[in-house]
Amino acid sequence: MIPVPIADGALQTLSPEVGECTLRIQHYFAENVRTARRFLKSLHPSLVIEPIQFSEIDKHTGADTVLLKQWLKDGKEVGVLSEAGCPGIADPGALLAKIAHETGAAVIPLTGPSSLLLALMASGLNGQSFAFNGYLPLKEPARSQRIKALEALSRKEHQTQLFIETPYRNNALLDELLKHCSANTQLCIAQNISAPNAYIKTHNVADWKKYKPTLEKAPAVFLILAG
Repeated sequence: MIPVPIADGALQTLSPEVGECTLRIQHYFAENVRTARRFLKSLHPSLVIEPIQFSEIDKHTGADTVLLKQWLKDGKEVGVLSEAGCPGIADPGALLAKIAHETGAAVIPLTGPSSLLLALMASGLNGQSFAFNGYLPLKEPARSQRIKALEALSRKEHQTQLFIETPYRNNALLDELLKHCSANTQLCIAQNISAPNAYIKTHNVADWKKYKPTLEKAPAVFLILAG
């Protein structure tokens, strides 16, 4: 399970082991083959890409599990690459790891950046109890109901709630959080993590309303902790 930098070119966020493994692996499952090829070339400019075999994880039908089983049966060392971050964590890859376990293959997670954990680390919110909730519902009233339910759960359990949004809807989500959350609820917005223009801020909802930013159309993690 091979992590990929969250920010373009942030190779310093990867462990040396990532570089070592990607020099020898010749079989990959990738969320996006074009991105995977570019990543490998950025790690190893002299690497010959042509002999390497890639299988793209389809957004609708998932990965080719029959191919994975065949590769493992043939004794191939197989890498799993997300487009950014850690495979299997808010990204495809979990099913591939599950199948590898079922076939008796070793599953080795390599060290690298996870936007969720980095956001939590920097947020100042509760890192002892937290939950990732993926994407919120798109339509009302389900969306506002979900926000209120997560805030209520956070208050009851003193648990940080994390979620993400499609980048072009970041500002709409921020508006909805400020509309539906209590004034003293803590809200962290973590965007462009590990990039030179990283934006990571935590304030209560009342203060966010006073100085509401216009967020970029870039990946962001939203975290709330209700008091």
